[in-house]
Order: sequence, then structure tokens, then C-alpha cells
Amino acid sequence: MQNTSKQYDEITAKCRSLFINKMSDYGSAWRILRLPSLTDQIFIKAQRIRQLQENTVRKVDEDEIPEFIGIINYSIMALIQLEKGVVEQPDLNVEEAVGLYDKHIQETKALMENKNHDYGEAWRDMRVSSLTDLILQKLLRVKQIEDNQGKTLVSEGIDANYQDMINYAIFALILMNK
Repeated sequence: MQNTSKQYDEITAKCRSLFINKMSDYGSAWRILRLPSLTDQIFIKAQRIRQLQENTVRKVDEDEIPEFIGIINYSIMALIQLEKGVVEQPDLNVEEAVGLYDKHIQETKALMENKNHDYGEAWRDMRVSSLTDLILQKLLRVKQIEDNQGKTLVSEGIDANYQDMINYAIFALILMNK
């Protein structure tokens, strides 16, 4: 578990760095995005990963790594939107956005550590393609919850699904770094 924590931190540091650089370039323009728009961005990235995993020929010389990072960062943005709500104009500076980013990564890591304890790091024996499929399944669940105006009868909320997607993407990146 200690190795997982270190690997998790290494991955999230790379994602955080990219988030900061993009915030420096674009500001918090993403703050105007409604949750379904963020969900669709994550869906596009997950679909692209699945296509890259299934296609024998690639016409663009890229791998899945940037797409998994995108899933992580867009999911964090979605968690921030859930917390703060959508705005009409960008309203966060880099420091405020990074503070929220760090808060949500810490909460998501704590969830991973609790689940990892209970599941015994079962994900380490999984295939990256299976983690991709689980992300896609979570996305379809989120889309259904969004279509139901956020109401669920017995299921966890949208935030838990975004956190699971972050953790699955981080697990995939850890497995790909072996």
C-alpha cells in the first residue's frame, strides 16, 4: 500500500502540473462548463482510449497516457463544479483553483486508500483495458444520473462516480508505468 501511495502521488503531481500550466494559459474558462459538458469531455477521452486499445493502426502517434491524464483533470474540474456551481464568467485565479484541485485530490486519494484496504489492491491484477471499460461504465452511469436531474434511488451520487474515474485512471497509469 505504501508503494501505491507514492505512485499515486507521482501521477497526481504530473496531472496537477499540467492543470497549473493550462490555468496559466487559459485561466479558469472551464468554470462556465455545465456538468454534462464535462462528462462529455471525459467520455470523449475514454472512448479515444478504448479505440487506441482496439485499433491495430494508429494514424496519430499518441498513446493513452494524455487521455488518462485528461480524465483525471476533467473529473477534478467536475468535482469543483459540483462544489462551487457553474458560473457565467471565469472566477478563479490559479491559486484558488489549485487549492480546490488539491482538496479534491486529497479526498479522492483517501477514498482510494479505504477501498484499496478493503479490496486488497485487486486492481493490480487487472488489465488497463478493463479499467478503461470501468471508466466508460461510470460515465454512462453519470450520464443517466444527469438525465434524471441528479436523482438516484439507491445509487451513489455523481461525485463518487467522478472519484472512481479518477482512481481508475490513476491505476491505469500506474500499471502502464511498470
